[in-house]
Amino acid sequence: MQQVERAIFDLRRGLPVVVGEDADGAGSSVMVYPVESIADTNLAEVLETAGSSPALTLTRHRMEAMGLGLNTDAASLPLKGGDGLSAESLYCAAAAVKGGRSDLFEEPRPASLAERAALALMRRALLVPAALTARIDGSRQAAVERAVEEGRILRVPARLAERCFESGVGMLRRVSEADVPLSQSVRSRFVLFREPDGLREHVAVLIGDANEWSREVPVRIHSSCLTGDLFGSLRCDCGEQLQNAVQAIAELGGGVLLYLAQEGRGIGLANKLRAYELQDAGLDTVEADRVLGFGDDNRRYRVAVDILADLSIDRVRLLTNNPSKVRALSEGGVEVAAREGLYGRVTPQNRRYLKAKASRSGHLLDEVLGK
Repeated sequence: MQQVERAIFDLRRGLPVVVGEDADGAGSSVMVYPVESIADTNLAEVLETAGSSPALTLTRHRMEAMGLGLNTDAASLPLKGGDGLSAESLYCAAAAVKGGRSDLFEEPRPASLAERAALALMRRALLVPAALTARIDGSRQAAVERAVEEGRILRVPARLAERCFESGVGMLRRVSEADVPLSQSVRSRFVLFREPDGLREHVAVLIGDANEWSREVPVRIHSSCLTGDLFGSLRCDCGEQLQNAVQAIAELGGGVLLYLAQEGRGIGLANKLRAYELQDAGLDTVEADRVLGFGDDNRRYRVAVDILADLSIDRVRLLTNNPSKVRALSEGGVEVAAREGLYGRVTPQNRRYLKAKASRSGHLLDEVLGK
């Protein structure tokens, strides 16, 4: 998986990678560019390097937002070319509300294995889940092989790339720790964990004296929210939930707050801000994420299970309004002995957001929103 991890970093830098459909990545291959960072000059480069007509590969959610129904998880729109084709037109097709110009594309077709793997890499890299893909023609195969051998471009097997979200399971590394007194809990210790690809770091905040914790350890799983946690954004209740969680755990005799690097329900800060723009245009939080090509909630809680295992915690009193967190811990072998709600204030600015969480994502918020 090391090549896959390197490919993720190259894509974040705006560089192309080659995804091969054979076991070793060779054979039938596809050139992949991230639509988010492609420039007009890259369009010509794709044609020259791959030797075949490119396609815009998108997720099912994005296709539905464009009004293009196709019974598959991902699809590709072959490009017609023409004067209207540009990096901007591709990005509009991948992320704008209206979906760009339909006259630039042929009829959609189901994405190939390599193209589906390309979208998985985009999501893992926290980029807009859209890729410019082009199958490498036989006449260009030798040139691409030389580029791979010389290290000028990375090639990864599609099967491994498609499983890039699974690469860190059970491999979380405990990196550093220190005492960090908090206003609600003077006795607190921060323990940092790093995922093997180095992209994400998570923190376990140990509140109080572990020797005095109850058998059912109070635990809060909190996804990072820069805008709410640090700047006190009124668009959400995250900052207040964070502060209330520390206080509640301290009052319960101590426990653990897991601060996970899953900004914007797992889509990353850049995409979260894009989603905010779409929300300002009238969409709710779930609709905005779908327009960008993401699912309703892209967070994964296996990392929480791994951290709790490292801390030798197998029975918890979970502070959450989200049934998905209860299920994730239970499926990971952690007994959820009790669940308690945890709320922030409902304000004119965040009421719509909270109502969408309740009605679209099943969060248990009747107590604060009313039935």
